[in-house]
Amino acid sequence: MSQLNDRISQFRQMTTENPDDDLGHFRLGQLLMEAGEYSEAITSFRRTLELSPEFSKAFQLLGTCLIQMGHPHEAIEILTEGWKIADERGDKFPRDEMSKLLKSLNAPIPHKQAESSSNEPNLPTGFVCQRPECFVGSRARQLEKPPFADAIGKRIHSEICSDCWNAWINGYSQNVVNDLRLDLSSEYGQEQYDHHMNLFFGFEDNNVTNSPKLEG
Repeated sequence: MSQLNDRISQFRQMTTENPDDDLGHFRLGQLLMEAGEYSEAITSFRRTLELSPEFSKAFQLLGTCLIQMGHPHEAIEILTEGWKIADERGDKFPRDEMSKLLKSLNAPIPHKQAESSSNEPNLPTGFVCQRPECFVGSRARQLEKPPFADAIGKRIHSEICSDCWNAWINGYSQNVVNDLRLDLSSEYGQEQYDHHMNLFFGFEDNNVTNSPKLEG
């Protein structure tokens, strides 16, 4: 428990020093959930969504915390909104998890956009994602702006589609952090995070410079 409290303190300091760090607030919320501090976690996830309104995983975890705090009606509102965003963006894992939570609350689950528009043609967008494992092909959409203000952020913007970026930021990256128990406030933790991100996007390590830092 002491180690968990130390990590919470580290991320509290990070988000205090850099209040616009959406991933910092998100990770703090996850740690607070792990410690059973659901009320504080709610505050962190709300801040995450203020900074990144389409962060579908944050909707899922915020809804979970609201359920734990005994606020089912508010949880249904959050989960329904998050479900629609996740479905529109193709974030299948958070969407399916929110479906389970809505079902547990006896709340209706929205209709899948993909199913309702299945008869419409999938028109090419003109953007070509460079990630080897990209799963959307000619329907790839470019991010509206670089996710970071540095060189790696610009490369992601120019080479990686929004679906692959969302697959990383809303899914795989959290598995990396959790499975490896990375402390993103440490140099080692940040290096490992960057390494796995580069592998995920198919970037050559020796061509990647100025990797994004999540600390303030």
